[in-house]
Amino acid sequence: MSQLKTYIPQQSIAKISFWLNKYDCQLKIVKARKTKLGDYKYSKGRHIITINENLNQYSFLITLTHEIAHLIVQVKYEQKVNPHGNEWKHTFRSLLLNFIPLFPDQLQKQLSKHLINPKASTYSDYELFNELKRYDKTQAITIEEVKDGQKFIAYNNKIFKREFKLRKRIRCKNLENNKIYLFSPLSEIKLIK
Repeated sequence: MSQLKTYIPQQSIAKISFWLNKYDCQLKIVKARKTKLGDYKYSKGRHIITINENLNQYSFLITLTHEIAHLIVQVKYEQKVNPHGNEWKHTFRSLLLNFIPLFPDQLQKQLSKHLINPKASTYSDYELFNELKRYDKTQAITIEEVKDGQKFIAYNNKIFKREFKLRKRIRCKNLENNKIYLFSPLSEIKLIK
């Protein structure tokens, strides 16, 4: 648990440690993954939570609390409820409310909105994600910040050109094969100058 002080606000360590110890949960901090910030598994009688190492302290705390909510729902209901159903939403909300005063004011406002009906991922809540991004150590560029017609390199090292924004996604053309792809506005990219 001593490793936690590097990743989450100091005032949250006691509560997080209590929950992890209560459920005998193994926490693994792992290299950054493109498709998820964290996950929870129950395997061979063990609770295991993994969290990406590159998250800022607020994203890390929210993600860890999200996964602890999965753990608690698993213990209480086993696998008889939806992974992000009402039981999880209620549990996540009640856990995260313990930490709201630890967040900066603007982030508290976005979290309060988010907790009305929490989504399965903070990536799904654009306003919350954008606010959390402000606290990242390195400021990545997202496809949302790129102008139509600009070229960029995606996470898979392929070159694209942004075409235009649809309702929720951004239409882009792969310049190697001319296929059209839809990107989340929050996809991190490298701009080609």
